[in-house]
Amino acid sequence: METLQVLVAVLVAFSAGSVIGYFGRQFLATKQMETAEGKVNKILTEAKDKAAEILLESKNSAVKIIDEAKKEEIERNRQADRNEQRLAKKEEGLEKKSGEIENQKAVLQDKVAQVMKIKDEVLKIKEEQFEKLQKVADLNVEEAKKIIIEKVEKDSKEDIIKRISQLEQEGGEELKKRANDIIVQSIQKYSGAHTAEITTSTVSIPSDDMKGRIIGREGRNIKTLEKVTGVEVIIDDTPLTIIISGFDPIRRQIAKLSLEKLMSDGRIHPARIEEVVEEVKKEIIDKIKDSGQVAVSDVGIVGFDPKLIQLLGRLKFRTSYGQNVLMHSIEVAHLSASLASELGANVTVAKKAGLLHDIGKAVDHEIQGTHIEIGMNILNKFGIHQDIIKGMKSHHEDFPYETTESVIVRVADAISASRPGARKDTLENYLKRLEELENIANAFDEVEKSYAIQAGREIRVFVTPEKITDLEAAKLSRKIADNIEETLNYPGEIKVHVIRETRAVEYAR
Repeated sequence: METLQVLVAVLVAFSAGSVIGYFGRQFLATKQMETAEGKVNKILTEAKDKAAEILLESKNSAVKIIDEAKKEEIERNRQADRNEQRLAKKEEGLEKKSGEIENQKAVLQDKVAQVMKIKDEVLKIKEEQFEKLQKVADLNVEEAKKIIIEKVEKDSKEDIIKRISQLEQEGGEELKKRANDIIVQSIQKYSGAHTAEITTSTVSIPSDDMKGRIIGREGRNIKTLEKVTGVEVIIDDTPLTIIISGFDPIRRQIAKLSLEKLMSDGRIHPARIEEVVEEVKKEIIDKIKDSGQVAVSDVGIVGFDPKLIQLLGRLKFRTSYGQNVLMHSIEVAHLSASLASELGANVTVAKKAGLLHDIGKAVDHEIQGTHIEIGMNILNKFGIHQDIIKGMKSHHEDFPYETTESVIVRVADAISASRPGARKDTLENYLKRLEELENIANAFDEVEKSYAIQAGREIRVFVTPEKITDLEAAKLSRKIADNIEETLNYPGEIKVHVIRETRAVEYAR
C-alpha cells in the first residue's frame, strides 16, 4: 500500500513538473519573441528615418541642379543674342562692301571698254601705216624683212661673227665657271674614298691536290656543288685557281664562299657541301639585309619598305664596268643631295632618286627589260612617290627630263661614273666610241677631216674653206654637237672644234 502511494506521489510530482516546465518554456519563448519584435521595429523605424533623410537630400539636390540648369540656359540665351547681334553687324558690313565692289566692277568694265576701243584704233592706224609703207616701197612685210636682214648680214657679217664668238665665249666661260663651282662644292661635301671593285669568279686554292678533293670520286662533289648553288664550276690547268661561272652574282658569291669554307674545314663530301651551302645562303641573306640597311642609314633615309631595302642590298654583289653598284648608288645619292642643295631643288627627292636610280640592276638578270624599266616597276610596286620615280628614270636619258631633280641625278651619275678609276672600259668599246664621234662629223659635206682626241672628250673638225664661210662654220659646230647629243650616250661633255683655215700664197720674182 505504501509502495502504491509512493508510486502515485511520484507520478503526481512528474506530471506537475512537466506542466511547470511546459509553461516555463512558453513564457521564455514569449519573452524572446517580444525582444526580437522590438529589434525589428527599431530597425524599421531607423530605416524609415534614413529613407526620409535621403529623399529630402535628393529633393534638395534636384532643386539645386534645376536652378543651375536655368542659369546656364539664361546665359546661353544671352550668348546667342550677342552672336546674333554680331552676325547682323557683319551682314551689314558685307552688304556695304558688296555694293562698293559692284561699283568698282562697273568702273573697271568701263575702263576695259575704253582700252579695247583705243586698242582697236591703234591696230587700225597700224594697218593703215603698213598699207601706206607697202604702197610706197612696193613690198610686203615679209619681203621688206628679208631685204633688211640680208642687208644687215652682208654689211655686218664680220661684226656678227665676232659678236657671236664673243658672246659664246663669255657665256660659255661664265656658265662653265658657275657649273664647275657647284660641282666642286658638291664633290668636296662628299669626298668619300673610292676604289674600283671587280666581282671575281675565281677561287684561290692552297694546292693543286685540292682540285681532286673538290671534284670527288666520279665527280660527285663538284656535281653536288653545282646542283645546290646553280653555277658552273670550271677546273682546268690554271694553277691554284678554280673558276666559277654563272649569270647570277649572288649565286656566284654563295659558291665562292662555300668553296672557301669547305677548303678551310677540310671535310668535302656531298652531305657536307649541302650543309655548308645552306649556311652560306643564310649568311648572304643576312649580309644583303645589313648592306641595304647600312646604305639607307649612310644616306640618311627612313621609311623604306624592308623588302625594298633588301633589294637595295643585293646591289652589293652587282658591278657595272668593275664599279660596285651599291657604292655607286650611295655616292650618287650624296652628290645629288649636295647639288640639289646648291641649286635650291628638293634635297630629299634628289637623294632618294639617286640612291634608287639603279635598283633595277638587282634583278635585271632575272626579269626581261632594261634596268630603268624594271626599277620603275619595282618603285611603283612599293608605292614610292612619283617625283622620285621621275628623278631616277632619266639618268640614261631613256626618258625626257621632267623635273630639276631628274637632271641632278643624271649629272651625279655621270660624275660618279667618270671619276678616275671608277670604271674599267674595254679597248674595243673605247675605239668604237672614237670612231662613232668621227663618223658623225664626217657625215657633213663641208668636213675634210675629223679627229677625236682627249679620250673622246673632244673632237676637232677641219672643213674645206671654199665650201663654207666663217658664219656657217659656227653653225656647223652646233649641228655636230646636236647630232652627238641625239646619237651617242656618254658621261660628261664633248667639246666640238670646227677649224676653217684660209691661206693666201704669192711669190715675188
